[in-house]
Amino acid sequence: MEPSNYEDIPDKPRYLDFPCLEAGTTAADGKQALNRWSTTITRGHDFPGAQSQHMDQVLTRKAMLYAAGVPNREMMKTAPHSGGKEIHAIHDLGKIVKDAVQKQGMLGWQFNTIGVSDGSMRFSLQTREIIADSIETVTCAQHHDANISIPGCDKNMPGVIMAAARHNRPFLMIYGGTIKKGFSKLLDKHINISTCYEAAGAFNYNRLHAAAGAGEPGRTPSDVMEDLEQHACPGVGACGGMYTANTMSTAIEAMGLCLPGSSSNPAVSPAKARECEKAADAIKICMEKNIRPRDLMTTESFENALVVTMALGGSTNGVLHFLAMAGTAEVPLTLDDIQRVSNKVPFIADLAPSGKFFMEDLYNIGGTPSVLKLLVAAGLLNGSIPTVTGKTLAENLEPFPSLPQDQVIIRPLSNPIKQTGHLQILRGNLSPGGAVAKITGKEGLVFTGKARVFDKEFALDAALNKGQIPHGENLVLIVRYEGPKGGPACPSN
Repeated sequence: MEPSNYEDIPDKPRYLDFPCLEAGTTAADGKQALNRWSTTITRGHDFPGAQSQHMDQVLTRKAMLYAAGVPNREMMKTAPHSGGKEIHAIHDLGKIVKDAVQKQGMLGWQFNTIGVSDGSMRFSLQTREIIADSIETVTCAQHHDANISIPGCDKNMPGVIMAAARHNRPFLMIYGGTIKKGFSKLLDKHINISTCYEAAGAFNYNRLHAAAGAGEPGRTPSDVMEDLEQHACPGVGACGGMYTANTMSTAIEAMGLCLPGSSSNPAVSPAKARECEKAADAIKICMEKNIRPRDLMTTESFENALVVTMALGGSTNGVLHFLAMAGTAEVPLTLDDIQRVSNKVPFIADLAPSGKFFMEDLYNIGGTPSVLKLLVAAGLLNGSIPTVTGKTLAENLEPFPSLPQDQVIIRPLSNPIKQTGHLQILRGNLSPGGAVAKITGKEGLVFTGKARVFDKEFALDAALNKGQIPHGENLVLIVRYEGPKGGPACPSN
């Protein structure tokens, strides 16, 4: 660059300058607004599960704030954050584990890492590495003999698995657990956080309505949106459908890295508390038998993870994490392996977001172990892999019941939702390095229509909020430049 041109370059802050209210802004009550940044997530109904990247959108995550204990909208006017809905119960579970470990005659040393809610859609992916770094650092620096990790949200789980592959000391994972279903009285149906995301579009286009009972006043879209926000997350736990958290937890259970049932035991349940107590016995077995994470993180166990993900309709984010986990453990795994498994495993689970049911429903018919038992019996899942219990996966599953004959959540392998897996690896000039698509079988084989391209997510949101995208038009919406650098950190909203 010519020195003479240097002064023409505008100064840029050496930090991410997130949008906020101007200093000195006056609030509706006439007082100075102190919620300059938190107003981004507490105003409006545009996106009730996520944080804003741009003030014009005013994306919200009020549903998660209600779940975290914020009582009303008045309290949201200034909302310093002390942990998301997934995190609030983790410390209590850790105390149960610590007490159980000490009853085994060992010293339990409890520590934590950072954790951000995926409702924010900002900085989430990079926390995976920070979590892995933190656990590896403390475990090695403090000379810990073993580690029990209790992650609660999407990126937490691959983070703790990557840490385990690095420190390679006796380890097991306890999934913090899934949230219970919410219920909307106005819509008279079960809901969860994805209901809020989907309702935002209907709200912006004035299509969000609820039938009024006899003698009741008509419900406005704002009434319905408020009802969804207040009841989508009825307590603690990770998002209740087959989103990233439950994708990773079920896959990790199939790898043998947690106790049977960990991935489907609800966050608030006696089963989760019992699991935490049993973890002390299991970690002692791992220490006595020298069962190490890299002994369990094998080609066969990663194959199991992929099989379960395909069968249950897991998240595309799983691909991102499986590759990172395998790379850390030095296990060969490529996009071609993912396509190969997808080609042979039928999609059988009627679970949200593509289906009607939630992880709580699956728990009530036997949970993940009953599904794994079905897949082992069919020869799709390798039951001979070792696990943290000191037994094989198949041995762990023996005490668990088969799925009830009359249940409708998991389809028979002979009558699947889709004959092959829903995750498809795309190749071609638009994706020279490969791309991942989720094809659940409901989209048809061909689409013909227009494409509209946005260079940032907030630009798409702004167009939706202003009603600039015609309803009912055959249109593909494309968002570019939102990868690991552009988001920042690859927001998956």
